Amino acid sequence: MTGPFSGAAVGRTVDYVGATEVNVRMLLAVAVVIAGSRALGWGLARLGQPRVHGEIVAGILLGPSLLGQVWPGAVDYVFPPEVVDALRILAQLGLVIFMFLIGLELDLGKLHGHGRTALVVSNASIAVPLVLGALLALWLYARLGQNTDPLGFVLFVGAAMAITAFPVLARVLQETGLYHTRIGVLTIACAAVDVVAAWCILAVAAAIVRSGGAADALQTIALSLVFVVAMLRIVRPLLALFPAIPIWGALVLALGCAWITEQIGIHVIFGAFLAGTVMPRRDDALAGIHDRSEIHEKLETATLTLLLPVFFVVVGLETRVDLLDQAYLWAVAALVLAVAVAGKWGGAMLAARAVGESWRDAATMGVLLNTRGLTELIVLSVGLELGVLSPTLFTILVLMALVTTLMATPTLAFLGLAGLGQEIDDSRGEGRVHQRRHLARHR
Repeated sequence: MTGPFSGAAVGRTVDYVGATEVNVRMLLAVAVVIAGSRALGWGLARLGQPRVHGEIVAGILLGPSLLGQVWPGAVDYVFPPEVVDALRILAQLGLVIFMFLIGLELDLGKLHGHGRTALVVSNASIAVPLVLGALLALWLYARLGQNTDPLGFVLFVGAAMAITAFPVLARVLQETGLYHTRIGVLTIACAAVDVVAAWCILAVAAAIVRSGGAADALQTIALSLVFVVAMLRIVRPLLALFPAIPIWGALVLALGCAWITEQIGIHVIFGAFLAGTVMPRRDDALAGIHDRSEIHEKLETATLTLLLPVFFVVVGLETRVDLLDQAYLWAVAALVLAVAVAGKWGGAMLAARAVGESWRDAATMGVLLNTRGLTELIVLSVGLELGVLSPTLFTILVLMALVTTLMATPTLAFLGLAGLGQEIDDSRGEGRVHQRRHLARHR
């Protein structure tokens, strides 16, 4: 994970930090990251927001946007370029494991009994923001675009507009009591389809951006398809033959697949995500000496407590709100936010209404699917790393992700949650949502 910003001290001279000192300062930096993330997470939780929102905000506040303005010396000491480079390694490892867990939790079986509605709403919630985002990208490219392939830029911005934060969504559903309602199941099913579609679009965009031309792009896409087919047709059946898959085997698979997709020319997150999706869905598949839930808990503890907060801080160090120093740029930010909300919320709401949902239920689905959160930050970080997004546009899109995420809970409260949907009746075969308690809590 590299970017144009390699330290907190933008525009200032920072003394070189030797290898020995880096090792020592890393300890301090990680301590600051964990403490800051937990403190902000606790603060927003008291305001009724999921804790992960506070962790995201903490990452930005610890960077040049706030702490770097009021106490630049502290940022220079805690986060010099050499320490930030080391933090990126931890952040990338966290992303790989987290995307593996996302793939492991993805359950398209939730579509059972709700296929038509979920299909219509999920397609609309991808297509409408994708088209609006692509049109906006055509306008943005001449103003804030990087020196990169225009098609890759348009696809990337469109996909970024269409993304839904599957993990944050699960947490919001849990906290609002919509977890086991019909509307909750419909929304989580739509989000699952959205996740798959958005990652496919992003994989194509990454292949185009990283290629040296049309031939290279086609080769990358072809290799990616071969890899996907091999995982689905060969690896998944082989894994199903094992009575139990130990945790070390699951990690080797995730890291190995991440390495393969990076070599193919897309990104490590795609391989890790696919590794999770091909894991057997038996309750005892990830067993060994542990059961499935225990392995989830063990992976989540390290990932969600340590590695992901590091990722948030790396994103925060790349976010430069001070770059938005003109009214014109804030107007662009407002336009991006308006397009994002209109495409995702509006597209999903109108589609849900078209298939017979009430206005309240349709609006609820739109609000939930408009939540972007951590997933969007991962996408934007990939765009910054690939050189698709300039630091200014990256900052604008990060702000859009924060606003659309933070607005979900209060908007649902404004709509009123009483009477939303109906409880799922398992005796009628409609199923229940089975999200892991620990993972959903942090997402």
